[in-house]
Amino acid sequence: MTIIERDIVIIGAGASGLTAATALQKAGHTVAVLEARDRVGGRLWTDDIEGAMLEIGGQWVSPDQDALKDTIAELGLETFARYRDGESVYVNAAGERTRFEGEIFPVSPDTEREIVRLIEKLDGLVAETDPDRPWTHPQAKELDEISFSAWLEQETTDQEARDNIGMFIAGAMLTKPAHAFSTLQALLMAASAGSFSNLVDADFILDERVVGGLQQVPILLAERLGDDVFLGQAVRALRWNADGVVAVTDQLEVHARRVIVAVPPVLYNRISFEPPLPRRQHQLHQHLSMGFVIKVHAVYETPFWREDGLSGTAFSPYELVHEAYDNTNFGDTRGTFVGFVSDEAADEVFTLTAEERKQRILTSLSHYFGEKALTPVVYYESDWGTEEWTRGAYAASFDLGGLARYGADLRTPVGPISFSCSDLAGKGYQHVDGAIRMGRDTAALVAAGL
Repeated sequence: MTIIERDIVIIGAGASGLTAATALQKAGHTVAVLEARDRVGGRLWTDDIEGAMLEIGGQWVSPDQDALKDTIAELGLETFARYRDGESVYVNAAGERTRFEGEIFPVSPDTEREIVRLIEKLDGLVAETDPDRPWTHPQAKELDEISFSAWLEQETTDQEARDNIGMFIAGAMLTKPAHAFSTLQALLMAASAGSFSNLVDADFILDERVVGGLQQVPILLAERLGDDVFLGQAVRALRWNADGVVAVTDQLEVHARRVIVAVPPVLYNRISFEPPLPRRQHQLHQHLSMGFVIKVHAVYETPFWREDGLSGTAFSPYELVHEAYDNTNFGDTRGTFVGFVSDEAADEVFTLTAEERKQRILTSLSHYFGEKALTPVVYYESDWGTEEWTRGAYAASFDLGGLARYGADLRTPVGPISFSCSDLAGKGYQHVDGAIRMGRDTAALVAAGL
């Protein structure tokens, strides 16, 4: 067992942990970053699959994500705009395919009015919601005790309007059924992006990508930290008292004054805390769970949809693949779709064989883009639910009543232990921007206490 000493030990080499470590090192403190995986990046992962560069994890950059954009610029990385020229595609409950332009789907005039009204009402509620303190909303308890699906049922009898509004939060973001999370949790999701309108605007929320992949952010941060990043070092135990901590892996003991636990909260129980965390922490962590989504990558010889005047953007709450986008890499002559299968639909297709699942998913893509979508040259499914050191996507969210009850304690330090990850963020919640914000804020608090 090798013993090392540092001022601060950081558990987790994702964007949040590496940002915190970088800030603390710049402030003159010594750090050690312990990462269970054999790579850095956490939920950011760019890999070569059968000769295709695929962003298996997070990838997009939005205009309001200042923390991420500043980091990208500081690291000297370049971005490029997502391809969006041409018409989008919508498939309704009857399976009818319609091409359209703009943000509102091609639905009946009555349904369109309901969708617009619901967006306006949600924008009003979001304007009253502080993403860093959603539990302070005047109706927080009430909104946290009603599921988002039940709230939508109260608001409108128009099923298609409910299905489409629900899709943006349930399928596209929290990746849980709309009956499984509260309206307050939905408001936090929207408030973290600035408004509900931003969430329904794909050109905003999915604006740019990084040339070469977003995992370059943690890779370059780790390179600057050099030998202070230790891979393949899952922390088994964390001994702590008022004077400091000892983080124990299978090969290392890191003695430090403070620790930042920068992993998803669903992984806290992988660490044996000695002594145990307080009762409040035990309770709140049990009310958080990950969503479930399959990110599907399909690479074709050419971006054939562009020749047909399509943008590659498609939506339907009635399709297995509820949303899809042109995800062609910068400078690539081939074309790539990325699509998403979420929550209960993802559960269902994992009862099939891998080949059956692939055919079901590609058939769904073909409902948007035609028979050519059935024959990609590369096909890959990002299944974060099987990742031992993540266990879901995109982030942890509370069950009904949990956010108002426990939210204020999410980031509360316990003695020398602080917590930092995108799951705990307000602005930028469940995005890389939120991970970086949390890393910066947590580092500043820890440094102030040294």
